[in-house]
Amino acid sequence: MKKTTQFVCSSCGFDQTNWFGRCPNCQTWNTAKEIDVSISSSKKTRKISPVRLNQIKKEKLTRLSSKIGELDRVLGGGFVPGQVILFAGEPGIGKSTILLQLVDNIENIVYVSGEESAAQIALRAERLKINASTLSLIADTDLDSILKSLKSPSLLIIDSIQTMQTGDFSYGSISQIKQATSKIIHYAKKQNIPTIIVGHITKQGDAAGPKLLEHLVDSVIYFEGQRYNTLRLLRSVKNRFGPTDEVGVFQMTDRGLTQVENPSHLFISDQQKGSTGACYTVALEGTRPFLAEVQALVVSTPLALPRRVVTGLSYQRVQLITAVLQKYSKLPLYQYDIYVSVAGGLKIEEPAADLAIALAIASSYKNKPLKPKTCAFAEVGLLGEIRQVAQSEKRQKEAIKLGFILPYQKKKYLKEVIFKGK
Repeated sequence: MKKTTQFVCSSCGFDQTNWFGRCPNCQTWNTAKEIDVSISSSKKTRKISPVRLNQIKKEKLTRLSSKIGELDRVLGGGFVPGQVILFAGEPGIGKSTILLQLVDNIENIVYVSGEESAAQIALRAERLKINASTLSLIADTDLDSILKSLKSPSLLIIDSIQTMQTGDFSYGSISQIKQATSKIIHYAKKQNIPTIIVGHITKQGDAAGPKLLEHLVDSVIYFEGQRYNTLRLLRSVKNRFGPTDEVGVFQMTDRGLTQVENPSHLFISDQQKGSTGACYTVALEGTRPFLAEVQALVVSTPLALPRRVVTGLSYQRVQLITAVLQKYSKLPLYQYDIYVSVAGGLKIEEPAADLAIALAIASSYKNKPLKPKTCAFAEVGLLGEIRQVAQSEKRQKEAIKLGFILPYQKKKYLKEVIFKGK
């Protein structure tokens, strides 16, 4: 056995054979930790023969259903044996709540909590009316001891990876997170147990550090939403066993998270007849279309530089549409403050909302309401042209099904939709 040591930065994971006082990578002081990386000099090489792809025996995946339809939709049908999932989201968004709700649907779950005591979890389970008779709970942070104590659970939950301690690394450091995750993945693959690793979003917006775990795990699922809004979105950004374009929709209630099978009803408000500055659009989240209400407020400003406040939409897209309206519709928007938002806390990044934004801004500026239940989805180009967007038929069906009209979908130019001047 050849004894070798390395010095690893506990802040960023940088390693080298010599000690360092200041990390050459992240420039932090006194973060060098010495670790043993001994290599056996007597290790023999073995012959490895490649296998042709058409000769590999294909096995059908047997999935473990969570019995939560929105979660299964994102996973691709359920959990795969040996699958390791990074479940990330901001603190307080509802990660622990939805994972605890799995207990009612799957037997023999082991829930490892490094953040809450057993009594705290029991109180939350009682509040959510969850039958926890089949749940095995471990409230500890010693990962090596935890893994040794497990006896083939049907599902393993680690909440959260930042609290799991292994080796001599400090809590929450990148080196500790990476080392702990590697051990969990090795256990899950060897025992063929689906495993969920909970990772908090840091202040910088990264999951459990600078996205260092995403390439290690099989699936990455983000739980998104605002703490002061009931809407929650479950979004997959990586999935080796399923699609990455599906979205699960939940609503936070006093009884935990409930599934939303028809998201459009969350974002459709009862508009008052004659209200100005509002237009509906059809957004796509994954493969699911649902209606959203775009609202705009245009008011005169005493400032030399008018305000542009945008919520739930791309700030750059709103700026672009405002410029197109000024040039091709002759609206003097440079003299007005413009506030644009999506009602209900939804975020729309795609350009399909361009036409609805333009109509809402023009409606507020002219103080003229659109026809009741007007819906528009199209991209607006820099030349003032109206472009069709992907999956228009699916969007159209969703709008018509809910009783909305599409009066502007066949228009070619923005000037045909919005009259010049007042």
